[in-house]
Amino acid sequence: MMITQKHTTKFTARRVAMLSVLCAMGLITFMIESLFPPLFLPGAKMGLSNIFSMLTVFLLGVPDAIVLVAVRTVLGSMFTGNMSTLIYSLTAGLVSVLATSAMVEFLYPKISVIAVSVVAAVLHNLTQNVVFCLVSNTPEMFAYMPWLALLGVVAGIIVGFAVWFILRAVPLKVFASVLGVSQQQFASAQKEKQDTSVESAQTQEEDSSSAEDSVSDDAHSQKTED
Repeated sequence: MMITQKHTTKFTARRVAMLSVLCAMGLITFMIESLFPPLFLPGAKMGLSNIFSMLTVFLLGVPDAIVLVAVRTVLGSMFTGNMSTLIYSLTAGLVSVLATSAMVEFLYPKISVIAVSVVAAVLHNLTQNVVFCLVSNTPEMFAYMPWLALLGVVAGIIVGFAVWFILRAVPLKVFASVLGVSQQQFASAQKEKQDTSVESAQTQEEDSSSAEDSVSDDAHSQKTED
């Protein structure tokens, strides 16, 4: 499920309200998760607050998602009294959002929501670790990269499934009403995205078939000459 940008750039009170609710839910989830001890590795979390970041990318677009990540990260660091983590948490969050946006724009629905989430989660963990190592001058922390990538896969599956379930379970008219567009526009945007992906896949198949035929013809011609 994806709403194209031409249907989501309309600035309305309902849009601001929806972004505020997503920010609040992401912040609450972030703070609750911070109360639990790390998972296996220092500072490692499941990142369940990213559910709302990903939903924002799908429903509202990149600018709104960047605002959400910035607000959630800054306020979360302030409320938990851990401002020292802000620089690498914010950097990793922005990289994750931009990667999610690129995949949603160019690859979805050829790849699933869960696949998008897994890639974004792995990038988030690796970026966070790299920035931490550079800032704290602790290169030995690079040894955690494989484990952080594995944890990112697990977290990405959980977050991706949650987003997929929400997008499937909530009726179209609810999203359309909140975003200030008609249900017909909402459904049309989805169909347009899916049709574009199908046409792209068909074009790739035709190009691949043509390339195979060309190779086959060349081989046949060379065999005839011999």
